[in-house]
Amino acid sequence: MVRVPKLTRADAVAALRNPLAFIAERWTPEPRTVQRAALAALVMSVVIVVTGGAVRLTGSGLGCPTWPECTDGSLTPTTALSYHSAIEFGNRMLTYVLCAAVGWAIIAVRSEKPYRRSLTRLGWAQFWLVMGNAVLGGIVVLVGLNPYTVAAHFLLATALITVAVVMWQRTREGDGAPRPLVGKAVQQLVWFLVAASAVLIAAGTVVTGAGPHAGDSSDVKRIPIDWETVAKLHAVLAWIVVTLTFALWFVLKAVDAPKGPLERTRDLFVILLAQGVIGYVQYFTHLPEMLVGLHMLGSCLVWTGVLRILLSLRERPETVVDLPGPAAEVTVGTRA
Repeated sequence: MVRVPKLTRADAVAALRNPLAFIAERWTPEPRTVQRAALAALVMSVVIVVTGGAVRLTGSGLGCPTWPECTDGSLTPTTALSYHSAIEFGNRMLTYVLCAAVGWAIIAVRSEKPYRRSLTRLGWAQFWLVMGNAVLGGIVVLVGLNPYTVAAHFLLATALITVAVVMWQRTREGDGAPRPLVGKAVQQLVWFLVAASAVLIAAGTVVTGAGPHAGDSSDVKRIPIDWETVAKLHAVLAWIVVTLTFALWFVLKAVDAPKGPLERTRDLFVILLAQGVIGYVQYFTHLPEMLVGLHMLGSCLVWTGVLRILLSLRERPETVVDLPGPAAEVTVGTRA
């Protein structure tokens, strides 16, 4: 058995002053461990969006009518409340699981050797986005599921997914200066794709805010526009994104681009096709809850796919630091 070193008073003081530095001095994770920690944070960022959608689609948005307590004087649902309270409270509890995943990612990247400040900052950015969205989620409840705050809640969750994707990618790269793998014309086309996808997602929140799934009762205020008209605009934007993706794939083939961007573009095209099928079926079947939930998951996967294409357009090699003397060199940012 491995002996556990005794914790001295100095160790205890050091742990209290800076627990992350204390752990980093005593633990060096494998690169694969760091990558898995970042991936876990990304997965939980998507899960919290999907479960938040389940709260709305089951009409449980006000199952816990106050915040941060579930009811006045109680942090948990009481027997007087319905199953809606359990659903809403369960989603609140998943926020702690998300915090644990992000915390694990922060600890892993902070303990990695050599220390990479950029990764640690991405981890802390996720933490503060989670905290900010938790507060915004409380405001959503306190204002009675106002559709504009609900839209902001979803968009902030999308921002969290954005940072999580970037961090996951960075754990698999070195710290060298980024080197483009494609020309400027291709990069500009991808940025058009990113912009169109962002507008598509924003339009989706408007469809949600004007649509029939208010999150609680029919008395919940809605965005005062015809949701079917916005849904048709949303579909047009979706076709623009599909067209840009298809065009990007042809351009990448024409310029004999590296394998990475081609594979990411193919993956996004498949996701978009599945998302389109779900979107049209849910529209013509009057928005069944299950399909709307799958469409929300698809939204997260589409955005993740777009970001992965963007990040695949460059490579970041290992940084090599030359040291004086016979010791040849130290490689920084080596990835498995």
